[in-house]
Amino acid sequence: MKYISLIHALNIPCSLETCGDWHASGIQWEKPHILESDNSLWGDYGIEKNKAIPEHTEKYNVANHIRAILDLLYVGNFTVPQGMKDDFICNSKYNEEIFNKVILMIDLPHWEQINRFMTREYWGEWVNFKKEC
Repeated sequence: MKYISLIHALNIPCSLETCGDWHASGIQWEKPHILESDNSLWGDYGIEKNKAIPEHTEKYNVANHIRAILDLLYVGNFTVPQGMKDDFICNSKYNEEIFNKVILMIDLPHWEQINRFMTREYWGEWVNFKKEC
């Protein structure tokens, strides 16, 4: 399934109790980042259907805030999601869900960067989660 993700999806309200990003007016919406969920690590997880996006009349499938961050980490973009815990997720009730999805990336070539990123974001919570895996 094709869906909008990355920075664009972080700037679309989703059904989660998350903050998302607040810079929608500063983003170019003419050509939002579109990804394909087929053969992805997470399939259709976290993709919401029929969402409105700025500057478009048609509806799109859009990643929720967690999926958008997962996609950013997957493509190796660690700048945009920096501060995700407090700035975009803003809710510790999703920590375990996020950890369980992130650990699926353990075999990626840039896993050490993902691991460092998660350690900076979640400190001991992430370290303890990994010990239990």
